[in-house]
Amino acid sequence: MKQVLKIASAFIGIIVGAGFASGQEILQYFTSFGYLGTIGTIISTALFAYMGMMLVKLGTRTQATSHKEAIYKVSGNKFLGVIVDYVIILTLFGVGVVMIAGAGSIPSQQFGLHPLLGVIIMSVIVMATVMMNVDKVVNVIGSITPFLILTVIIISIYSLFTMDQSFGDLNSAAIEQPSALSNWFLSAINYVSFNVAVGASMSLLMGGNEKDERTSAIGGLLGGLGLGIMIVLSHLAIFSKVDTVAAYDMPTLALVDNLSPILGTFYSIVLFGMVFNTAVSMFFSFAARYTKVGTSNHKKFVLVTGVVAFGLSFVGFTELVAFFYPLIGYMGLFLILALITAPFRLKKSQQKEERLSA
Repeated sequence: MKQVLKIASAFIGIIVGAGFASGQEILQYFTSFGYLGTIGTIISTALFAYMGMMLVKLGTRTQATSHKEAIYKVSGNKFLGVIVDYVIILTLFGVGVVMIAGAGSIPSQQFGLHPLLGVIIMSVIVMATVMMNVDKVVNVIGSITPFLILTVIIISIYSLFTMDQSFGDLNSAAIEQPSALSNWFLSAINYVSFNVAVGASMSLLMGGNEKDERTSAIGGLLGGLGLGIMIVLSHLAIFSKVDTVAAYDMPTLALVDNLSPILGTFYSIVLFGMVFNTAVSMFFSFAARYTKVGTSNHKKFVLVTGVVAFGLSFVGFTELVAFFYPLIGYMGLFLILALITAPFRLKKSQQKEERLSA
């Protein structure tokens, strides 16, 4: 059970920074559709549960040491394998850059400091952490996650209980906000697709580190469910105060700061941890795709990647979210297709091997 919870915790931690920690993503993908956005969060929860289970389970079945070998195996043909591989590569680097940029927005919005400070701090600690091995990285991510989950739940519940407008009035304000996509249902699917692409590589690596397939499957399932529930709560919290927090880069941070400046300071630290979690998993997986973890080449690759990401982060957090996330979401549909059909292909392949060995 301990290993199941460790996997579930790490799965949530991988995605949480990119998925909804700032609130900007939730605002663009769900809250901007008002009531329909709430239905979208429920659909996303169900999809996350299934995809989380499949990703970690397949990582165990293929004993993955990088996403490349697992993806080519589960895709069934080289063409789809190449597409999915490059979708994940773009996702890892693109989301890593977005996280570095987001780290600059946190001290800027909360304390009025120059964004460069947050960007430099995040870049340095991420590169240092990524140079460790996969066990240590999973432990770092997993140990922070329960604390983050509890914080989000408390903040979300408190926001709902202190809302001072009716849902009808809030719905009118919500639908005036810019959306990532034009349709609420497409937005919900795109959001899952994007986040699955974000979590795929590190989830496969986690699965490859676990010998028991059932443990991996349950861990991934619980992680997906937990993530979905947090998204529902986060959406409802932003929805309850949408008229006052929608204008900020980090709506969730603004939400907390409006409740209490002390809590706002506390949450800014928590938010920094969420962003750190996702940035570490992105750059670790990206480096593992091209180099052997722990070698000097791996460390050099991490340094070069970190410097490039640092430079690109100055494009701006909100702008990067609006550009990268929907794009990755559309491309991630290839990965979802591969994951949905993978169990059937792997079973067929196993039966063929059994016949040949008989």
